[in-house]
Amino acid sequence: MSIMTAAIMGLILFIPALVPNSAAALFGRGTPIDFNRSWKNKRLLGDGKTWRGLFGGIGSGIIAGLLMLMIIHIFRIDNGIIYGTMSQSIGVIVCLSTGSMLGDLGGSFIKRRLGVKRGQKAPGLDQYDFVAGAFLLTILFYPSWVLSTYVEGESIVGLIVLLIFVPLIHRLVNMIGYKIGAKKEPW
Repeated sequence: MSIMTAAIMGLILFIPALVPNSAAALFGRGTPIDFNRSWKNKRLLGDGKTWRGLFGGIGSGIIAGLLMLMIIHIFRIDNGIIYGTMSQSIGVIVCLSTGSMLGDLGGSFIKRRLGVKRGQKAPGLDQYDFVAGAFLLTILFYPSWVLSTYVEGESIVGLIVLLIFVPLIHRLVNMIGYKIGAKKEPW
């Protein structure tokens, strides 16, 4: 695999983890996941983390991943190498999508403990909480896929490119969300 291919694949293969965060904002509203509960006089997660957003985000990431699989299959682009066998592919997609949302929830929990209010910036945490969650859940169930796709050999370039571009993608998507009224802040 060339370095350029590794860089591009690092971003493309992470799409099922990139989509849920944005989709959750579109699906949001409704019952908060923490049911308005607090811990040590601070909300567990806050009003911005809802059940509709959680399931809408996860579902959107899974749909994006399955659409990628369909395109790959229809156009015979990869022949099953990208995520592995069909069952492994579905498993990786579910882990990336679910882990992304769990990482985002973890980030919100940390922000509430630090006294960061909903909508306030938390540099680094805002951009990488979902990345960490996606990788942690996926490596738990598919360690060889994560290692071969993002760590071993030239594939490390894909991880580096992903980590560089995530803040840029995050900012761009948030600005679009703000412009269409799905977000209250452009960050």
